[in-house]
Amino acid sequence: RAARTLAAFRAAAASHGVAARVYYAGKAFLATEVVRWVMDEGLAVDVCTSGELAVALAAGADPARLGFHGNNKSVRELEQAVSVGIGSIVIDSWIELERLSAIVERLDATQAVLLRVNSGVHAETHDFLATAHEDQKFGFTLEDAPAAVARIRELDGLDFVGLHCHIGSQIFGTAGFRESAARVVELHADLLAGGEIPVLNLGGGFGIAYTSVDDPTPIEELAQGIADAVAQECDVRGIPMPILAFEPGRAIVGPAGV
Repeated sequence: RAARTLAAFRAAAASHGVAARVYYAGKAFLATEVVRWVMDEGLAVDVCTSGELAVALAAGADPARLGFHGNNKSVRELEQAVSVGIGSIVIDSWIELERLSAIVERLDATQAVLLRVNSGVHAETHDFLATAHEDQKFGFTLEDAPAAVARIRELDGLDFVGLHCHIGSQIFGTAGFRESAARVVELHADLLAGGEIPVLNLGGGFGIAYTSVDDPTPIEELAQGIADAVAQECDVRGIPMPILAFEPGRAIVGPAGV
């Protein structure tokens, strides 16, 4: 399942001449053997807590192939992530941005970061809701994101590498992803005036069959649909397509567990 998922996203991205990164979302289920399995298949791993980070490291994971996510990271967790040389950290709030800035300065380190944004799209099963203003509690609004990115770019210890957007869980179909991609790519295009942005992380949330009435979209169809949507939005704006990153968790371990 992990190999099939990675192959699907790599093929979809390659059809538009770019690369894809696939992170296994550890919050779905994490054990040292699972970490070894997914990394042996070529995936990276996304962790959300110091406990998940400890499991990944105990499994022998290269910290550079780990991402640290989550909306309430403590100072201790951020210090641990920076100290071990984690590949990237997704910044979720203003206070986290300033905490991380102080940590990298104190440790004399440079840390790659992404900024989590709310696109105003929330998806669940077959339906999605698109609003003018995002009212979820996670991440930065599209209106606040430029100021946050500007702050990151003025800090020597933080290296802004991309935007991150997660629109929901147990999602069937690509409609919600397409709408979200249009909004996030518009922000991505505007931010290019301040420098390169190599990565666009579109999260996960891909649905699986919990019951016999569930009809999940094949991962190949999802991957191609999302990649096509991003490519179309980039083409309209005349900008290069970034590396695409994704974070499936349930979609990999759920069917395997059943």
